[in-house]
Amino acid sequence: MMRQFDGRAVVDDVSLSIQAGQVTCLLGPSGCGKSTTLRMIAGVEMQDSGEIYVDGKLICDTVFRVPPERREIGLMFQDFALFPHLSVADNVAFGLKGPKAEKRARVEELLRKVDLIRYIDEFPHQLSGGEQQRVALARALAPRPRIMLMDEPFSGLDNRLRDGIRDETLALLKEEDTAVLLVTHEPEEAMRMADEIALMRGGKIVQRGAPYNVYTRPVDKAAVAFFSDINVLGARVEGALADTPFGQFLAPGVPDGTDVDIVFRPQHVKLDFDRGGKGPLPTPAAGVAARGVVERARFLGNESLVEFRMDFDGSILRATVPNVFVPETGRVMWLTVRRDRCFVFPA
Repeated sequence: MMRQFDGRAVVDDVSLSIQAGQVTCLLGPSGCGKSTTLRMIAGVEMQDSGEIYVDGKLICDTVFRVPPERREIGLMFQDFALFPHLSVADNVAFGLKGPKAEKRARVEELLRKVDLIRYIDEFPHQLSGGEQQRVALARALAPRPRIMLMDEPFSGLDNRLRDGIRDETLALLKEEDTAVLLVTHEPEEAMRMADEIALMRGGKIVQRGAPYNVYTRPVDKAAVAFFSDINVLGARVEGALADTPFGQFLAPGVPDGTDVDIVFRPQHVKLDFDRGGKGPLPTPAAGVAARGVVERARFLGNESLVEFRMDFDGSILRATVPNVFVPETGRVMWLTVRRDRCFVFPA
């Protein structure tokens, strides 16, 4: 699919398939085209080119278009959009058709699943934010949509509540065997919920795969940086090797004379104490130790972040350490980097 505004491609040749009972996450920074993609699938936005199918049946191209209300697609957004003048039961039943008794049975079934049956006759303003979100989920699932589209649905909840609501939502969606397309800009949310992540940037899907693969086999430096803080070493390749103060890194297939960035996450930096001006001996797994001086250290709750001013060029490198480790400013330490956790990309 493609969508342009004022001659600029907001969604640029996006091709995506989602499966029943699975959660696919469109992950990327604000403005990358995630929500526009969702709106085109929902039918509230028309694509400039491309086709959309549900169960192999065409629902939209640039000429033919099934109206949004007939696409069997559920929608959930940041704004729960509950009707304030309707009870919880009437909100959930809003999109249902058929005999009154059948509708009531479906409403009660879903409210039991989201543990809100006791509020069936209450009104939205009488519920907490988390409870309203669960009512919105029940309403979206009530007509048994084939696809559920979710645009940042948990961003309005406070952090303590969010994890529990996400897990409950995921369990119910799996139980209903619904195909889910979730939009978020939060990597943690994508890793927690998705069976598959499609990483978007500049209107394109730049990488797609299982969360573990997207995290551990990033396509470029920006993909690494989207999931975590990074350290970057510059080097030049000679004989398929990049020489750095941490020793040599393999760069197979990279032409001689090519400048590269060696990228690694702070949690993959190992720290050793200074022993009379010497650090640990080189090893194949960790390479050569480089000397640094503590610039700043902070305890962050589950881990500590230590920033070092490196001797070799005066740059700052960051390391994270589990639990409490807050060395004093000016302390000399030696840093090594795990070779199997480093990525080499053209600079």
